[in-house]
Amino acid sequence: MRIEHQNLVETFSEFKELKNINRLTMMHILEDVFRSMLKRKFSIEEDEEIQDSFDIIINVDKGDFEIWHNREVVADKDLVNTTHQISLTDAKKIDEDYEIGEDVTNEVKLEDFGRREVLSIRQNLVSRIMDLEKNNVYNKYKDQIGEIVTGEVYQVWKKEILILDDEGNELILPKTEQIPSDYFRKGDTVKGVVARVEMKNNNPLVIISRTSIYFLERLFELEVPEIFDGLITIKKIVRIPGEKAKIAVESYDERVDPVGACVGMKGSRIHGIVRELKNENIDVINYTTNPQLFIQRALNPARISSIVLDEANFKADVFMKPDQVSLAIGKGGTNIKLASQITGYSIDIYRDNIEEEEDVNLEEFSDEIEPWIIEEFKKIGCDTAKSILKLSVEDLIKRTDLEEETIEEIIKILKSEFE
Repeated sequence: MRIEHQNLVETFSEFKELKNINRLTMMHILEDVFRSMLKRKFSIEEDEEIQDSFDIIINVDKGDFEIWHNREVVADKDLVNTTHQISLTDAKKIDEDYEIGEDVTNEVKLEDFGRREVLSIRQNLVSRIMDLEKNNVYNKYKDQIGEIVTGEVYQVWKKEILILDDEGNELILPKTEQIPSDYFRKGDTVKGVVARVEMKNNNPLVIISRTSIYFLERLFELEVPEIFDGLITIKKIVRIPGEKAKIAVESYDERVDPVGACVGMKGSRIHGIVRELKNENIDVINYTTNPQLFIQRALNPARISSIVLDEANFKADVFMKPDQVSLAIGKGGTNIKLASQITGYSIDIYRDNIEEEEDVNLEEFSDEIEPWIIEEFKKIGCDTAKSILKLSVEDLIKRTDLEEETIEEIIKILKSEFE
């Protein structure tokens, strides 16, 4: 039976190195396993307490143990419970000096158990300790959901990557949680946030993400001390991973410029974040409760002419010059999509070119206005109806050789065109 004893010692030696299990917990598990073993060995009822009858001494550091059985000596005829009592005859076999009423303590040797029972003890220990280790990993990462973790790529598969943390725990980075341009090889260091933790087939499954908005938020907390210290608050983040992101920030201290602090001197702070996110374009926006101003900031770098809000239905009609429309929409519609998400408004873009579309060339009025009068206006650079209507009667009198009555009549004709 020496081999079985050695196996148990090796089992202890393996588990005492586990970092996620403290010494006290380990002791409780080992004692519980041995108590169960003793109940089977001595045919003790499952609900019967045996703490007073057996002393279980475990040395986790050495990986060894001792079990001592404590019983009271009783007359042979009075023997009722062999767990707590020993007959005088059996006691004298241990030592001739024992008398009725004395306590007998003798060691329970592992050799007293069968080979199969010893193997069962080892398997039970392995199972209990590993279950506890798995639960500890589960609980550890359950408390870290939304927080950044770092690990080393151990295996790359088509649909996911297996990552090991600094304690050797397994983390999974699915393809769906990777930035489109992510490319990792075995041995690479990877950062991500804990997205979710679940038990699958009694094993903890820790899923990390690089596409989550919380990943971007944690990166800003790491790079911008003012955010970590609470001087700057991140109000909202939206992103299309690997392409573009918008982050709205606010400072309660007028002395702190939230956008400037997040970007850093010459972009020093934001550059590290952009590199980590594979050159994802990041717009940092000053948050405001004014919806018109917030929409205007969210559509940067486009310049807006005017905004018509329907606050009840969270809709916004935005008017801008034709050359600004493509800037507002962005490549593949990313800018306007993210602007809508961060402001909470459905945004429609309209070209602010009504004047150009409705303006009419003076030549179109040749049947109502004499050609020499048209030429007179052209001399001062007014060759369309709107270009004349922009000027006052006094200006037109000064700049042309036309009479006031003639100018007023021309203005009347031109205005009628737009009524």
